[in-house]
Amino acid sequence: MRLHQIKLEYRPEHDRILMRLSTNDGQEMFLWLTRRCVKLLWPALLKLAESSARVVTQASPDARAALLGFEHEKAVGNSDFSTPYEDQFARARPLGSEPVLVSKIQTALNKDGTYLLSLQPSAGQGLNLNLDDKLLHSVCKLLQSSVSGAEWDIRLEFPQALLPDAVPGAASRTLN
Repeated sequence: MRLHQIKLEYRPEHDRILMRLSTNDGQEMFLWLTRRCVKLLWPALLKLAESSARVVTQASPDARAALLGFEHEKAVGNSDFSTPYEDQFARARPLGSEPVLVSKIQTALNKDGTYLLSLQPSAGQGLNLNLDDKLLHSVCKLLQSSVSGAEWDIRLEFPQALLPDAVPGAASRTLN
């Protein structure tokens, strides 16, 4: 089973984000992400992104942050956010027809360099997602977009490299 599409949207009547995932073999899963869940999920996603082989080999924190930002922009730029989510009522729903409330989040780095994101309820079956770099950054972007409409006073941002003029007391330099 391969992931086909992901959709995250804030549902004000529930004050939650609905995550919908469809697979290429005709299945669909629904998950609820609460504000508390998102506050736990975001640092876990950042930690996965920061564990990228290219990022961890950088010597300085600024270089790691700059490369992480570059990889995020590159992955998001190569992703398709314009195709509407395909609503099909005939899909099998292995987790049930009602969304599962995520209460446990676990992450891991797979041996092949991909990432495992496990979203589980307090009881019952949840979901394990295997993500490559592009999909990880796409999920981050979707989460950022859905949280911005939630009015939860949460800012989901990637680490920023400190530019010399952003550092208090840093002298300006002339480059030739």
